[in-house]
Amino acid sequence: MTKDKIKVLNLYAGIGGNRKLWTNVDVTAVEINPEIAKIYQDFFPEDKVIVGDAHKYLLEHYKEFDFIWSSPPCPSHSRARYWASKGNKFKVIYPDMKLYQEIILLQNYANCLWVIENVIGYYIPLITPVEIHRHYFWSNFQLIKKRFNRIKTGFSKKDIHRWSDYHGFDISKYQIKSYDKRQILRNCVYPKLGLHVFNCAFKTKQVLLSNLNKGGG
Repeated sequence: MTKDKIKVLNLYAGIGGNRKLWTNVDVTAVEINPEIAKIYQDFFPEDKVIVGDAHKYLLEHYKEFDFIWSSPPCPSHSRARYWASKGNKFKVIYPDMKLYQEIILLQNYANCLWVIENVIGYYIPLITPVEIHRHYFWSNFQLIKKRFNRIKTGFSKKDIHRWSDYHGFDISKYQIKSYDKRQILRNCVYPKLGLHVFNCAFKTKQVLLSNLNKGGG
């Protein structure tokens, strides 16, 4: 008898780096860029892909899933953009507080397992995260720290093939007008990290259920 599939909401899905190695899942993915959403759908034809506002979708649908993964836009929090702004290469902008809105919402209202991912920021986080690989994570389950292979590249378009090999996504056939291919690949969560976080969530759930069955607190 097959186990019921885990109902997952994958927000700001990109092309699906975090989702690549998940199994036994029924995924709803939300991505605002239609060109990127099309690539995601090609890689994961069984997932339900919605082109729309992930922040709004979370507020309206957070009660409907077993597991939520959200990766809100990271540039306004990143160290790279901060230093570029300090060097007058970019305009100074406010940090996008949708990140913390989603953390607070899920901390206080969600009954499912959830995780929010972002870059390691240039400021002291307002809510303490767990740091793994080159990411911050906020979650309602225990995350185990683990090391993963890193990729050394620059900012040249010649590095696209290295990012492609690293994440296991070949997007060379796509003509993308709205976004740089190197950045699409760079924005991916390393698939082995995505699987590790997913496994942490459901290992935690199994331990909790086991304790409840034994009468543990």
